[in-house]
Amino acid sequence: MLEMKPACERCATDLPAQAPGAFICSFECTFCAECADELDERCPNCAGELVDRPTRAKSKATRQ
Repeated sequence: MLEMKPACERCATDLPAQAPGAFICSFECTFCAECADELDERCPNCAGELVDRPTRAKSKATRQ
Protein backbone atom coordinates (compact mmCIF):
# COMPACT_ATOMS: atom_id res chain seq x y z
CA MET A 1 0.00 0.00 0.00
CA LEU A 2 1.20 3.50 -0.82
CA GLU A 3 2.57 5.35 2.21
CA MET A 4 0.67 8.61 2.54
CA LYS A 5 3.16 10.87 4.30
CA PRO A 6 1.32 13.65 6.13
CA ALA A 7 3.63 16.58 5.32
CA CYS A 8 5.96 18.02 2.70
CA GLU A 9 9.52 16.83 3.29
CA ARG A 10 10.88 20.25 2.36
CA CYS A 11 8.61 22.83 4.03
CA ALA A 12 6.43 20.73 6.38
CA THR A 13 3.13 21.86 4.80
CA ASP A 14 0.29 19.54 5.85
CA LEU A 15 -0.66 17.09 3.08
CA PRO A 16 -3.73 15.10 4.18
CA ALA A 17 -4.19 11.80 2.35
CA GLN A 18 -7.67 12.79 1.20
CA ALA A 19 -6.58 16.17 -0.24
CA PRO A 20 -5.01 16.87 -3.64
CA GLY A 21 -1.79 18.86 -3.99
CA ALA A 22 0.90 16.36 -3.02
CA PHE A 23 3.63 15.06 -5.31
CA ILE A 24 5.66 11.85 -4.87
CA CYS A 25 8.56 10.03 -6.51
CA SER A 26 8.83 6.26 -6.96
CA PHE A 27 10.37 6.00 -3.46
CA GLU A 28 7.34 7.87 -2.01
CA CYS A 29 9.30 11.00 -1.10
CA THR A 30 6.54 13.58 -0.66
CA PHE A 31 6.40 17.29 -1.50
CA CYS A 32 3.73 19.98 -1.73
CA ALA A 33 2.87 21.45 -5.14
CA GLU A 34 4.84 24.64 -4.50
CA CYS A 35 8.02 22.79 -3.54
CA ALA A 36 7.62 20.30 -6.42
CA ASP A 37 7.39 23.25 -8.80
CA GLU A 38 10.49 24.89 -7.28
CA LEU A 39 12.32 21.56 -7.64
CA ASP A 40 11.34 21.37 -11.35
CA GLU A 41 9.38 18.23 -10.44
CA ARG A 42 12.58 16.27 -9.64
CA CYS A 43 13.06 14.59 -6.27
CA PRO A 44 16.09 16.06 -4.48
CA ASN A 45 16.68 12.72 -2.74
CA CYS A 46 16.80 10.35 -5.72
CA ALA A 47 16.47 12.63 -8.79
CA GLY A 48 13.30 10.76 -9.75
CA GLU A 49 10.27 12.38 -11.34
CA LEU A 50 7.71 13.92 -8.96
CA VAL A 51 4.14 13.10 -9.98
CA ASP A 52 0.70 13.83 -8.53
CA ARG A 53 0.03 11.63 -5.50
CA PRO A 54 -3.40 10.01 -5.66
CA THR A 55 -5.87 10.87 -2.94
CA ARG A 56 -7.30 8.38 -0.50
CA ALA A 57 -10.92 8.34 0.70
CA LYS A 58 -11.18 9.85 4.17
CA SER A 59 -12.78 6.63 5.44
CA LYS A 60 -9.65 4.71 4.37
CA ALA A 61 -7.04 7.28 5.46
CA THR A 62 -6.18 5.60 8.78
CA ARG A 63 -6.26 2.04 7.47
CA GLN A 64 -2.86 0.31 7.54
